[in-house]
Amino acid sequence: MSPTKMNAIPAKPFVFTGWHMVGVLVLFFGTIISVNFYMTYNAVTSWSGLVAENTYVASQQFNGKAAEARTLTATGVTGRITVTGSDIRYEVFHPKNGPVAADALTLKFKRPVGEHQDFELDLVPVAQGVFTATHEILPGHWIVDASAIRNGKRILHQAERIAVLRRAE
Repeated sequence: MSPTKMNAIPAKPFVFTGWHMVGVLVLFFGTIISVNFYMTYNAVTSWSGLVAENTYVASQQFNGKAAEARTLTATGVTGRITVTGSDIRYEVFHPKNGPVAADALTLKFKRPVGEHQDFELDLVPVAQGVFTATHEILPGHWIVDASAIRNGKRILHQAERIAVLRRAE
């Protein structure tokens, strides 16, 4: 045998001790708790989660709103929004009969998540079935809820999701 092998100390086998188990538990539960705190923070700071002020009242109104939606859909009246910079144009029309006259048109711009940038616009009629307005719209996704009125009755209620792109400067 060579002299280096004779003086070599045999390697001590690894022994899993209680301290190792404590380390594993701290890392495991620490990771889970950290992720939970992070998710909780994001949930609390991003959106209120409020869908209806009073869910009981909303449930009582549901059947009436569903019937109105079916009636409005059956008329075939629809709309189309165009956003170019800060110019907003909305056309109310029937696919077969063309432009539809309306007395007023209101657009509600809502972010899919959050309420702090939501706003409402009353557009001005410029021709039969054509309404315009000027308002700066921030880039990103929006849900546009359109409501057209003629002779005191709603003739259009339509929601559409749009994407406003950042303008090249």
